[in-house]
Amino acid sequence: MKILSQIFILFFMIYTLLNGIYTAPVANDAADDDQYQIGTGIADVTGPAAEINMMGYAVVGQDTSGIHLRLFSRTVIVVDNTGNRIVYINCDLQGIAQIVKIQVIEELKAKYGDLYRHDNVLITAIHTHSGPGGFFQYLLYIFTAEGFISDSFRAIVDGVVKSIDMAHNNLKPGYIYWNSGELTDSSINRSPASYDNNPKEERDQYKYNTDKTMNSMKFTDLNGKPLALINWHAVHCVSMNNTNHLISSDNKGYASLLFEADYNPGHLPGKGPFVAIFSQANEGDSSPNTAGPRCIDTGLPCDYTNSTCNGKNEKCVAFGPGKDMFESTSIIANKQYLKAKELFNSTEHKLKGSVQYIYQTVNMSNYTVNLGTNMTIKTCKPALGYSFAAGTTDGEGAKFFHQGTHKGEEPKLWDFVRDLIKDPSKEQVDCQSPKAILLDVGEMKFPFDWTPDIEPTQLLRIGDVVIAAVPGEFTTMSGRRLRAAVQKTFASNGQQVQVTIAGLANSYSNYVATYEEYQIQRYEGGSTMYGPHTLQAYIQQYVTLATNMAKQTRVAPGPEMPNLLSKEITLKPGVVLDAAKAGHKFGDVLVQPQSTYHTGSQVKVTFVGAHPRNNLKLESTYLTVERLNQNTNQWEVIATDANWETKFVWRRTNAVLGNSESDIIWDIPVGTPNGKYRIMYFGDHKSILGHITPFEAITQTFQVQSNKYY
Repeated sequence: MKILSQIFILFFMIYTLLNGIYTAPVANDAADDDQYQIGTGIADVTGPAAEINMMGYAVVGQDTSGIHLRLFSRTVIVVDNTGNRIVYINCDLQGIAQIVKIQVIEELKAKYGDLYRHDNVLITAIHTHSGPGGFFQYLLYIFTAEGFISDSFRAIVDGVVKSIDMAHNNLKPGYIYWNSGELTDSSINRSPASYDNNPKEERDQYKYNTDKTMNSMKFTDLNGKPLALINWHAVHCVSMNNTNHLISSDNKGYASLLFEADYNPGHLPGKGPFVAIFSQANEGDSSPNTAGPRCIDTGLPCDYTNSTCNGKNEKCVAFGPGKDMFESTSIIANKQYLKAKELFNSTEHKLKGSVQYIYQTVNMSNYTVNLGTNMTIKTCKPALGYSFAAGTTDGEGAKFFHQGTHKGEEPKLWDFVRDLIKDPSKEQVDCQSPKAILLDVGEMKFPFDWTPDIEPTQLLRIGDVVIAAVPGEFTTMSGRRLRAAVQKTFASNGQQVQVTIAGLANSYSNYVATYEEYQIQRYEGGSTMYGPHTLQAYIQQYVTLATNMAKQTRVAPGPEMPNLLSKEITLKPGVVLDAAKAGHKFGDVLVQPQSTYHTGSQVKVTFVGAHPRNNLKLESTYLTVERLNQNTNQWEVIATDANWETKFVWRRTNAVLGNSESDIIWDIPVGTPNGKYRIMYFGDHKSILGHITPFEAITQTFQVQSNKYY
């Protein structure tokens, strides 16, 4: 009988894995149910650093031309004492493409069998707008990138898998702690007119019109040595604005680097064992540009509802707290870093209990929403409004449009242009009302799908903390409602939990505004693709997941997300050839450093360059700053292109001949030791026959001296 029961249990486990069940039974109240196996990993996902359109602002011509901060995939794996495991991955990307998640799971399956699956693996993004695009599979998101960019895609997939491999291979026993607080000065609401349309009694429950909550999960070994941090706070990664051309992980990525530097002494960025994840939350209307929007021609406030200046959309721009985008990025990053450090050092609540997960895909273009007694309505096929094209005060869109455009207010000329592309059906117009539809993307199928219909929904749980992984950008109030609904669902099942939102998870489906915010039709409402009841559909779905998780029951896996890789096209040509400037060879130093610099000053040197797309330098660098060790007489690397104080800037000087130059900039940090320094450049040039040849170059040495004024 014992053998038969064991066979039955084994059969049941296999059956439930294949049919979408999310977890084994809750762990027993054993003495060690507060101990977990914890693994960490970090890997480079920096895509092409030249001539690839950046994903985020959708500005034609905003192409990469170098690196300020490299992009990383950071992973934490947690295994409870029954063997249940979850994987939390956060990437320095604009969003997570469904095809990235699909491909990662396929490659994990080839390595590990069924150990890592869609249901227990969560991939999120910080939402930087300063990374190379072209890695999504739906046409809307790769349009400005001139199609699918395979080296962008492969850099991400390979890096994510590598970070998971690292975490898988260094699992060790440890503890997990939870803490929560408020960070009040890192954000403002960029659509207050929309927020104010939410019910007053609801708004009165909250002190702020952006979510100031910062949630923190601390991981240590059994001796208390820190292993990792996962942090959630709602603020857009748009400190770097739409004039930027250098790859950057923006305020959240820099906050991660600052935190990791504290616990990885002696390691270069992205190389230490400690991992600090700064995740997104409900940041949909939360801007880091805390100086607020103003009219750039007059300095006066913008129109409150439409964010225009004398009717002109492009004149209303929000600014950050700093004098430029780099200083603003640093300020907002440091605010998050310092608050996270405070929570990390003061946490006392130790998590205990089982690891759980539940996952289900749903058709968000045809989801039945229960609006009350005997009253239901369907969500809509995806569509984007005129307000979507207007952009936001964080990054203005086309000057022909403005936020707050409703059905019936559309300019007739653009109605005509829209109808040439796709005339929305009456059903779609009625469903999306009061949105003025500009792009009927849900009904546009040429040459293949423009946007997703199938969306993944997921909950993870560690002890009494539940992570709601949402596939889009939830506004402040949308996130609050979802969080409250999930928490209430667990409470109704006798379980008190903390709920945090992980935004831009497993997929990207634009924005999710509340029903009331949708009526105002600012950017967030115009970008809520599945219609006015999108949020209610998601709340209903996550309540279903929470109910099943609380009751330890299973859900069907849902429809499969499509794999469109075979349909992808690109209009972006690759590198044809590189040629050195006449009279020079690759790597020649065109501008040498001065003989002496002081701390706080800037070194700028120029080399005969080659196209960065020839070699992405993953886990490597295009530059090093090196100091001569007086004791060993050896050169030591003190900075790479992943450091905040460096910039790698590439520019084409003659497109026909294939000439280019590379600048390397080093802002010498205060406190840099006196001594001899040099800068190295690493490149790869391509011949007309397609052969790629590496080269390296070294500047003359220079002296750094302390500045007496610091």
